[in-house]
Amino acid sequence: MLILQRKPGESLLIGDDVEVTVVSVEPGGRVRLAIQAPRELPILRSELKGAIDTNREAAEEAGSP
Repeated sequence: MLILQRKPGESLLIGDDVEVTVVSVEPGGRVRLAIQAPRELPILRSELKGAIDTNREAAEEAGSP
């Protein structure tokens, strides 16, 4: 895992096509990010990915005899 410090307005690049910019840091530590990436690249919050995986596993278990 890579850990970076960025200030509002600063960016980081992931590969050639993805740019993540810190928009703001609010009191309490909440960070707002802007992500610029190709439309075909899915971007999900990790908790949503976990919920999708859990639902998929439950559906598979329910479908097996």
